[in-house]
This record gives sequence, structure tokens and C-alpha cells, in this order.
Amino acid sequence: MRLRFGHDARAAGTHTNLSAVRSDGPVLWVAGDETATVERLVADDPDDPAEFGDQTTYRLADLVQLPGEDAAEEPDIEGLARDGHFLWAVGSHSLRRRQIKAKHSGDKALRRLAKVTGQANRQVLVRIPVADVDGLPTLVPELAVAGSRHRAAVFGAHGTDLRDLLADDEHLGPFLPIPGKDNGLDVEGIAVAGPRVYLGLRGPVLRGWAVVLELRPEVHPDDPGRLELLPVDDGRRYRTHVLRLDGLGVRDLCPHGEDLLVLAGPTMDLDGPVHVFRWHGALTTEAPQVVRGELLTRELTLPFGVGDDHAEGLGLLGPAADPRLLVVYDSPAPSRLTGDGCVTADVVRLP
Repeated sequence: MRLRFGHDARAAGTHTNLSAVRSDGPVLWVAGDETATVERLVADDPDDPAEFGDQTTYRLADLVQLPGEDAAEEPDIEGLARDGHFLWAVGSHSLRRRQIKAKHSGDKALRRLAKVTGQANRQVLVRIPVADVDGLPTLVPELAVAGSRHRAAVFGAHGTDLRDLLADDEHLGPFLPIPGKDNGLDVEGIAVAGPRVYLGLRGPVLRGWAVVLELRPEVHPDDPGRLELLPVDDGRRYRTHVLRLDGLGVRDLCPHGEDLLVLAGPTMDLDGPVHVFRWHGALTTEAPQVVRGELLTRELTLPFGVGDDHAEGLGLLGPAADPRLLVVYDSPAPSRLTGDGCVTADVVRLP
């Protein structure tokens, strides 16, 4: 499947840093992890698309208040979800360690490797209304539905954020000071079903167990542009599930019926392996789950490259009775980049 991006997006490298994708009727919502935007791509043929293009860019800072002082500071969007009247986006919530580049050596290289930083805009969960404008889903700051008004809203920009909530967590708290790519906290997937929001963690992986957090966001009663998390279990504002993914972390989540499709890949800086698992009944569970055995089946093994072609996002295409899985890649191989400005994604038939 060809994805065509405009000149500005290609100049910003969005097409080579894709981290999330969701289908929405005649369009795809996509995001890269290097910009503070969400992109809309339109199908050339809604019934049988060969390409998505006609890109429209939406700046998150135009829709919600972000916590960073610089609106252009990257939120490191790692997941998109579409449910009801809303598109959801989540930042990685991770810290980052500076990289050693080819020009660095000796003490300077070691100093760079010791530097760990965070960015406020990464610590957000965003819910944006979607309106029908001229037959196309369109992100808007406010939407009126059946006498109610829904505003774009954010969790993490005011007061307590997810990292604050996890600070005392017996499993995840010790990993908060660790950069995401070093098996620290790193959100890389989101799925939404009604009041439930699931966040898949690339890291940490705990003795081979990957982690998915389940949240219940609601609009704050005193501020329609702000989300708060309701208690889920015993007063705690999240529920923890652990999944046996062959030692891999979660790279994306995608609802399919009452199940979740889980894109699993390495937590650390490795190329593969990459699998798609099915977590059966995930969207209806009423308790924390240890997900293994008959609850979890491996559906697909995906290709990966050496230093490139890292599968980052899953979306469903086609009719519900015969869906196909759309896979987008970060650091795509050169063969995926076409001479006319497209990057190619994979379309895979589900078993």
C-alpha cells in the first residue's frame, strides 16, 4: 500500500519515522515520532484503495494545551486509536539517552551516553473530536453531538501525569528513571473501546512479561479541555495486565472484535523478531490478567530488516468479515521509498 506525503512532511522526515496508523473509513490517520502533528491521508478509491495521499497536517498544539514551553517540542506520538467521536493519541512518556554519533569518540562520546533527558510533551494522552466535513473525517477542537459539546482534551498537561501515578508502582516505579530504549518506561501502543483505554508498553519487560495498562479517562468536571483518570481497581487509577510475548515488548495495539491484536517487538535497540499476537477477550475483561495459554495466540510473524524496516504501527483495512492488517514501518528500507514521493506499507491477511 502506497502512502503519499506532501513536501513539508517528507522534509521533516515524517514518512520515514512512522510510529502509528489507524483507518477511519476513507482515510488513514498516521503519526511520526519526530513531529508534534497528526497526519490524515485520503484513499484514492475508498472501496479498493491502492494509495492513500492528499495529506492534511494537524498540529496538536492547535487543538489542546501541551505541557511543554515549546509547542513544536515533539510529543513522540507512539500510538493512535479511533473510537466513537474521537481520535486518541499517546506520547511515549519515556526518557531518552543521547546517542553516540560517528563523529564522536573518547570522553565526548561517553559524556553524551551519560546524558538522560525528558520532554514534557511526551507525557500526554490526547482525545480529539472527529467531525464529518465534506464526507471526510476531520479533527476539530470542538464537536456538538446530540445536544452535548465535546472539546479536545488532554491528560498529563495539568498536574498529575501517568509517570506521577506510576512512581509508587511495585512493578513499574523502579524503571521510571531509566530511558525507554534501555528497558525503561516507554508507551508504544494504544487501543480504545468505549470507556476503556489500553496502553501497551515497549518497556519495561519484566522477566519476559510485557505490560499493558488499562485506564478509564473522563472529562474533568471543572475543565472540558482536561482529562482525569477514574479509579479502576481498589482506588488505583489503572489496571495492570502482563502478557507472555516471547520476551518481546508491545509496539502497538489494535482492536479486532472483542480481542486486541498486539504487535510485539524488541524492547532494546534490536531489529527483531516481530510477531502479531491475539489477546482473546481483552476488551471485555473485568480483572487484571496474566495473559498466556489459550488467552494468547501468535497470529503472524512479520519481516524486519537489518538496521531498517522496524514495524511500528498496525491498522485494519477492508470489511469486518475479511479484514487485512496494515503495517507501517519506522526507518523503512530504501526499497520502500518510491521516486514519486511515496513510502510503501505492508498489507497482510489475518489468519
